[in-house]
Amino acid sequence: MLALVPACAIFATVILGALAVFQAALIAGAPLGHLAWGGQHKVLPPNLRIGSAVSIVLYALFAYIALARAGLSAPLISGTFTDVAAWVLTAYFAVGVVMNGISRSRPERFTMTPVALVLAALYLVLSLS
Repeated sequence: MLALVPACAIFATVILGALAVFQAALIAGAPLGHLAWGGQHKVLPPNLRIGSAVSIVLYALFAYIALARAGLSAPLISGTFTDVAAWVLTAYFAVGVVMNGISRSRPERFTMTPVALVLAALYLVLSLS
């Protein structure tokens, strides 16, 4: 399982990077809103664009935690903080599976639910390591 941990961290980082690019496209006005934030807007209004900007910052932090948990980066604050943060993110992405799964937006359900599920699984492996 130890060889799997760095791969999980790198894969999680790649997915989070792709999500950051997606959020940046939403901020720029790309008509992809049906895939995010409940799918109610084709182009995001200003308040949701701010939410997308915050998401990009959070994704960077999430990726850093994954890399630190796998030993590919120094822990942000401490090893204990990183351990707890990995479990919190495992739960966060598990909740994301449910929330995306019940979205009224069919495209969001079928796109973001699997993404959240994969991230939940990756962070579970990282948390258990």
